[in-house]
Amino acid sequence: MILINQKQIANDLGISVATVSNALTGKGRVSEDVIRLVTSRAEELGYFPSAAGRALKTGRSGILGLVMPDITKPVFPKFAEGVEAEAEKCGFGILIANSRSTEEGQTKAIKQLIQRGVDGIIVLPQRRTAPNINRVPYATASTASDPNNTVAANHTQGGQLAAHALLDLGHRNFLLLGSDALSPVQKDRIEGMIEVLNGAAQYEVCWVSESFPDLVQKNQDGVTAILTTSDLLALRAVTEAERSGLKCPEAISVMGFDDLPLATAVRPTLSTIVPDTTELARRLVAYLDAAIRQEPTLPTPSIVDMTIVLRESTGPVATQFPNPTRR
Repeated sequence: MILINQKQIANDLGISVATVSNALTGKGRVSEDVIRLVTSRAEELGYFPSAAGRALKTGRSGILGLVMPDITKPVFPKFAEGVEAEAEKCGFGILIANSRSTEEGQTKAIKQLIQRGVDGIIVLPQRRTAPNINRVPYATASTASDPNNTVAANHTQGGQLAAHALLDLGHRNFLLLGSDALSPVQKDRIEGMIEVLNGAAQYEVCWVSESFPDLVQKNQDGVTAILTTSDLLALRAVTEAERSGLKCPEAISVMGFDDLPLATAVRPTLSTIVPDTTELARRLVAYLDAAIRQEPTLPTPSIVDMTIVLRESTGPVATQFPNPTRR
């Protein structure tokens, strides 16, 4: 097997090894024509510059670390894809580490990424923890209520959108469903819903652990709308409702959160709140890129609002209720 290196490319093109190196790394004064010639020949030969070698010359690896809480949850791959796409635009690759939803795992993941020489790290932190990182620039992303975040999704505003949408459809009796009362993200989403519903509708907050609320009884008590903190919870609500004979949205409307791929794969399709993961990723990478280059960074925290998409799981209330007070 013949090993291809920069000397081979230089010999093929009749230029110096230094010129090949500069053309591939963007260093020195090399014309665009020479850069195209060198990169074309390198691709033909299947040659790629060594990241380790580049790091020795430039002091940078060209790699960003991404610490995620749980890579098995469907909400995170879409975000990781956005980070990877934005990082590529800035000339970075991505190395992903899984914190396994623990603070200890987060610390270990950060340590491993630093040991592998990443230029900077993006962290989706555990329950308002402040990552202890002082060797490379880093950025965090969670919820707008945490002032330590670099970039934050506006989960409270997302909850407000959900409540406003169902109020506009005539609903006046709500069940608010969450799955983790300790989650800052879910708490912010519920708080946004409550801010809108206070004084405008009757509502009950229910944190689901093992048992699911009796939706038939809730409906008989007047509930016509369910606002949830995730699409997975919304799907469960729709399933439980229809299993009990409650048609969605004819008898009860259900709103999800996150716009996961499953939201359009089920019937009825889920109305949901849409986090702008592309913009979150863009701002996070832009912040890190500037910090690595020691240039001015974005003011923090940078807040990214959400949008709403109405699909088949929500509709006008079948029976209008008078404006009740909170129970």
